[in-house]
Amino acid sequence: MDDIDQAGGTSVCVKYSSPSRNCTVSCTIPDFIPEFNVSVNQSSKSFNVTVGPGHKVHARWCYSINLNSCINGRSSQITIDPSQSQSGLLKIPYLLPCSCVEVYYTHLDPKRDMKCPLLGKNLDDVSDVWLSSKLTPYKSYLQWSSKCPASFFQISASLCWRQHEHVCTPVFNFSLPESKDGNLRYNISAVDKHPQMCVQLSVQGSHNISCLFKSDESSWEVYTEAGKQSVYLYFTSTAQVQFSAQFCVLHEGGCTPIGQVHNATMEANSTQTVTHVPLLYPDEKPCVQVWQSHPALIGRRILCPYYTHNRWGVCAFAALIVVVFTVMLGIFVQRVTKKGAAGWLSIHKPVLLVCSSEQAAHISAVCALASILQGELSATVHMALWAQNSQKEAGAGTGVADLGPLPWLYGQWEAVRKAQGQVLIVWGPEAKKSYDTWREARAAKRQEGQGQDRRLDKHKDERDIGKEDCSKPCDDKDCYSMKEPSTVIAPVFTAALACLERELQGSKGQGLALVYFQGLCHRGDIPKTFREVPRYCLPKDFRGFIQELGGMSRQMKKDMWHCWPRLLSKILSIWQAQRLAQRLRTVLLQTQGKKTQEQSARSSQKMKSNKTRGRLKLPVEADIASSGTVQEHEPLHVSPWRAEVL
Repeated sequence: MDDIDQAGGTSVCVKYSSPSRNCTVSCTIPDFIPEFNVSVNQSSKSFNVTVGPGHKVHARWCYSINLNSCINGRSSQITIDPSQSQSGLLKIPYLLPCSCVEVYYTHLDPKRDMKCPLLGKNLDDVSDVWLSSKLTPYKSYLQWSSKCPASFFQISASLCWRQHEHVCTPVFNFSLPESKDGNLRYNISAVDKHPQMCVQLSVQGSHNISCLFKSDESSWEVYTEAGKQSVYLYFTSTAQVQFSAQFCVLHEGGCTPIGQVHNATMEANSTQTVTHVPLLYPDEKPCVQVWQSHPALIGRRILCPYYTHNRWGVCAFAALIVVVFTVMLGIFVQRVTKKGAAGWLSIHKPVLLVCSSEQAAHISAVCALASILQGELSATVHMALWAQNSQKEAGAGTGVADLGPLPWLYGQWEAVRKAQGQVLIVWGPEAKKSYDTWREARAAKRQEGQGQDRRLDKHKDERDIGKEDCSKPCDDKDCYSMKEPSTVIAPVFTAALACLERELQGSKGQGLALVYFQGLCHRGDIPKTFREVPRYCLPKDFRGFIQELGGMSRQMKKDMWHCWPRLLSKILSIWQAQRLAQRLRTVLLQTQGKKTQEQSARSSQKMKSNKTRGRLKLPVEADIASSGTVQEHEPLHVSPWRAEVL
């Protein structure tokens, strides 16, 4: 006899026939159900299914509609082979009270067994209830629908008035809703449909607030105006209705009424009415709940006016705070400014300062600028005049006197450029003439084919000529007194011109700047060849000049993400820059004044000498001799280093 393969729950009839006997046997094949257990992990939203030994089984999660049917679980099906593992894990998107697990054999149309481990239990996290449900407004009712039938939940609903984003004060509890097709329906035909009138659903102490009404659905409006001992209510409506108002004390669970109810009726042919509500409890500063009492609408609007009494005390307190803050700010600014500019402005990269003129006023201004950069802004300043005298005092072998002007300039130029510092060429009254002479001489030398070696030998022979320039970094009051010509200004300047032109030809103009002093030079004196180089007129452009050098507020670096400290630092930095600019302006005025006095004295002396010669009627030979004597005592303003060719 062959094996018979039939599905569970079907009837089988077997007949046996022989010459001596006939036999018929009928039976029903039992429908076997796999045995299994389910455990829940609510934190990971998963079911762990464990089956007994035997055949393979299928397992899936689903949402139970009733005791006999389950939906939304086909895509979640897994197969468990007890010969390999007797357990399987099911992940579920929403963990709800109706979440169940079905287990069944793999053969055709098997009988299924279902277990719902969360049925009748509280959920650890109710957020899935709100995420998997929906509240839909209709004309006369609200419908709440979920993955599970409403009977699986104990949902309560109420109207609440939304004060602001996170506060909604309950004003009315809905009666038992109507249940239809597993959904809940709440009657809203008589609800005050204001945009701030919301619906609050609650389950297991968790709340979900939905504000579904639109502004055009409200049939009336009201606003308040607080007086000294009363509140005025202004109603607006297109229908002839009656409104009621009552004070209430606001708290977390609602607004508790106090005092009597005040009514206001909208008269015929009127769109606005006003009612006066006396304030009997001013210390409590109550709110006002307002509603439409006839025809009655469900829901009360809660308005909390701003009371005007005691405002003078608040204003006085605010004024006191402003005064204290202003005094503290003044003290702070005063203490900070005593630190000097170095506390707020600083230059951390080296500066090479090149002087271009031998006039005393120009040299004095350059010395004053160098003193401000090094003394006030903590900059490392390299200048030929300083290097010459500091070398004399130190006795080392790396100064201008030992290396010569050109090697010293080339070395300093390379070092400053390598450190990403700033090279400043100070353009003076004689710079344009020196530049033109240098270009003409260089062009002539190129035509004659002469090299650079002769020029370097010439500098070496003449480097020991005269070293009296600036005996030290000048004080502002002594800078104007320099009168002797310098032996390093001209060669250093012409070498700097050659370096500057080479940098511009290589498109490496960054870190270079031209500076000229107001009253000593003009912008038009700078050749057009250098128009790509930034130029600054001091002290007028002192702020931009400091920014070009990379000076900034140290405090701004520390408080990069704090707005107020950055703003204060910016203001103080501007103030310090203006103060230093004024200091430089004072030095320039003193220098120009001294220069004017010297010229006046020299002119008076010359006139007096001419008058004396006229009275004594000196012969021509004596006049010539006298004239030569005067010239010998005048300061020399022309350097032997003139228009050095590079």
